[in-house]
Amino acid sequence: EIEMDCLVVVDEDVPRAYVKPIADVKEGDMIVVGLDGVRVTPPHRSREEQQVFEFMNSDVSSEKPLMNLIYGIAKEMKEIKAKGGKIGIVGGPAIVHTGSGKYLAALVREGYIDVIMAGNALATHDIESNLFGTSLGIEVETGKIVAHGHTHHMRAINKINRSGSIQNAVDDGTLTGGIMYECIKNDVPYVLAGSIRDDGPLPDVITDTTEAQKLMRKYAQEVDMVIMIATMLHSIATGNLLPSRVKSICVDINPSTVTKLSDRGSAQVLGIVTDIGTFLPLLYNALHEE
Repeated sequence: EIEMDCLVVVDEDVPRAYVKPIADVKEGDMIVVGLDGVRVTPPHRSREEQQVFEFMNSDVSSEKPLMNLIYGIAKEMKEIKAKGGKIGIVGGPAIVHTGSGKYLAALVREGYIDVIMAGNALATHDIESNLFGTSLGIEVETGKIVAHGHTHHMRAINKINRSGSIQNAVDDGTLTGGIMYECIKNDVPYVLAGSIRDDGPLPDVITDTTEAQKLMRKYAQEVDMVIMIATMLHSIATGNLLPSRVKSICVDINPSTVTKLSDRGSAQVLGIVTDIGTFLPLLYNALHEE
């Protein structure tokens, strides 16, 4: 899939044409230019029975049969794992706010997830919820506001800073559970891509955006499916890196996030407009039903 930040390079020796990010172009590369256009034959898609990824796909709507879609995704995930394939998650902090962090942590622990791509926020809120039981100072299990809870966010970052990294915090017993803990314990790689407005950020956050993008691009090439959950910025960023063969699902309570993803060239994305607090537990349960 040729996205806005890539060019077509021709290697005359092989001969073959391939896609290269603009940042990686070297002097001497043969780049396809001009206004005449190049014929591209897209991958063949079957026209017979519609798959879950084509179902009611003409429009972004909250009025789709949610359970049906979730069962379809669960079936697809099981098939990918059975074939030795890989599944990635792109996640925002709402996963933790809504109390769904434990479900994502369980999916990592049980081997369903092979890479997590996120920002400072998901990791920080996840760690805050493990250390203090809160997310942005709100008690995750009850939704109650906790006295001085607004300080927990920075305290969580400081505790990880004292350990030196998330890995060290797990090793020294500071961090004892949650999404990032399960990533460390189960050797699941994660890319925490920095943003200009991050607080802290955690020592594991890659603040050089070019480096973060390179790593995200590497993992985007390796996965067979990506589920993008409640993060407009990271979903669009990842969408721009995904090959068209990767099955992609974007789950967001805001329809415009899903629409923006399609408008920016990620036409293969299945959009689901729903609350994450509903989606993740339902997906987890669907994966565990016989």
